[in-house]
Amino acid sequence: MADVSQKSGPLALLAGAALFVLFEVVAYQVLRFATSGLGMSNQLQPENTIVSNWVKTVVFLLLHLALVVTVVLVLSNRLPRRHRGQLMGWFYLSLLTGFGLLWPLFN
Repeated sequence: MADVSQKSGPLALLAGAALFVLFEVVAYQVLRFATSGLGMSNQLQPENTIVSNWVKTVVFLLLHLALVVTVVLVLSNRLPRRHRGQLMGWFYLSLLTGFGLLWPLFN
């Protein structure tokens, strides 16, 4: 007999989107606090260099990547099989969101 996988419905997709937004908001707040001592607060100074802000950017992105990979590894073992199909889509969206979160981080 063929393995017929049951797909998750629209309610599960909506719940996944809500949990994704909640995760990204909490991750941003935690990482903003963790990287608050790095970088320059006023970037429009004549003697400003890119180095300190570059360090803050790289640390933020690496911590975000580590957090996302950890969450994906934990969730891939905990979620029921019918909901695991959504996981990689949210993972890829989270990787792109990490770069988008740099904008409010420096404003």
